Amino acid sequence: MSSQRLVENRTTKEKVFAILLLAIPAMIENILQTVVGFVDTLFVAKLGLVEVTAVGIANAVLAVYMAIFMAIGVGASSLIAQSIGAGNIDKAKAVAKQSTFIAIIVGIFFGLITLFFTESLLNLMGAESQVISEGAVYLRIIGTPSIFISLMIIFGSILRASGNTRTPMNVAWWMNILHIVLDYLLIFGLGSEMGWGIAGAAWATVIVRVLGTLALYYYIRKSNVSFSLFDSSESKSLLPFIIRLSTPATIERLIMRLGQVLYFGLIVVVGTETFAAHTIAANIETFSYMPGYGLAIAATTLVGQYVGAGRFKEAYHYGILTTGIAIAFMSIIGVFMFLFAPWLATWFTNDAAAIQMVTVALRIDAFAQPALAIGLVITGALQGAGDTKSPMYSTAIGMWLIRIVGIYVLGIYFKMGIAGIWIAIALDILIRAIFLSWIYRYLFRRLIQGGGS
Repeated sequence: MSSQRLVENRTTKEKVFAILLLAIPAMIENILQTVVGFVDTLFVAKLGLVEVTAVGIANAVLAVYMAIFMAIGVGASSLIAQSIGAGNIDKAKAVAKQSTFIAIIVGIFFGLITLFFTESLLNLMGAESQVISEGAVYLRIIGTPSIFISLMIIFGSILRASGNTRTPMNVAWWMNILHIVLDYLLIFGLGSEMGWGIAGAAWATVIVRVLGTLALYYYIRKSNVSFSLFDSSESKSLLPFIIRLSTPATIERLIMRLGQVLYFGLIVVVGTETFAAHTIAANIETFSYMPGYGLAIAATTLVGQYVGAGRFKEAYHYGILTTGIAIAFMSIIGVFMFLFAPWLATWFTNDAAAIQMVTVALRIDAFAQPALAIGLVITGALQGAGDTKSPMYSTAIGMWLIRIVGIYVLGIYFKMGIAGIWIAIALDILIRAIFLSWIYRYLFRRLIQGGGS
């Protein structure tokens, strides 16, 4: 979407259509990308609960890396959307190129960290030695080529911020199909050929990420924000602006992921079985995030473009409409999650105690879905408007003062187990939604009064 396509007097129905036009491909893409992790866990669960826990703690470490890569994408997305809204395509291209170089450097750095310090990173989780041994195999394979994780994330962010959410979706389609095939073959083998177990799951993911990175760069070269990594022509450095927006987002995601590592450690203290059940519930719950993530991308793009064009009332209205749509989608998912939690749990395990714990977790989480929708979409809208600090503050308060303390108090001190853990998570989600909603209204009240539009 370019600035010339920012229609002056759209009806509410037309705005909803514009939101869904961006959001639905992003939703589908997110669902398909989530299937990659889902299939890994599903297949690995057939190997045993130790292997499930190993993949869970390895992915908790990788989530910290991805948090930083995604933060770079947040800064790039905000600037690209605002530049396109202002009709400055050259600036959008410069942001895309310079943010890509940042992603390359950061991806190489985390790849080296993984190569040399895998066991040390996993020891921070406090898991059993057998779990750490299996997790190290998985993490070293999947984390050393982190450059491909960072580039996939930044390339997807660039395309979506320019208004193209279909291409990342299409790439995710064939990546997902290829991953399922490779996952099965490399984990379990074929015929007389033995599989590689947990290492096979890691290699399948690495292969599809490399191919996905190359495909996304190919499509960027054909897009309206096309740039060449090998073009030495100079452009005005936008690194300070990218870093200024990305730094709070980086801190916010680090707070979230490092907090996640800590509370994962608390859950491991409760027991390996509880952690395995939590991991399974979290993998199932991830699908509930997909509408919210897709609509958050639409909010970032539309709010950013209308803010760039100086049309603040329209920007505000798009954020509110997108949030309402997300609440509707995710409330339906919450009902489904509550009703079918036991059946969903049986996809991963036949252990009766584990199924019971997963069911409890998902039914508690079902009630948090509307608040989760608000938090996800308002965060995207704020980032589109250039406010990356408020989500950082909300995450710091929610993760460290509510979620972690709540998990310790309810899950460990009061011995409520999985129920206490997920009640604490739900409280965190609710309080963040209230805080971010207030910030969003306050920000746009100031913009509208100052800008007069």
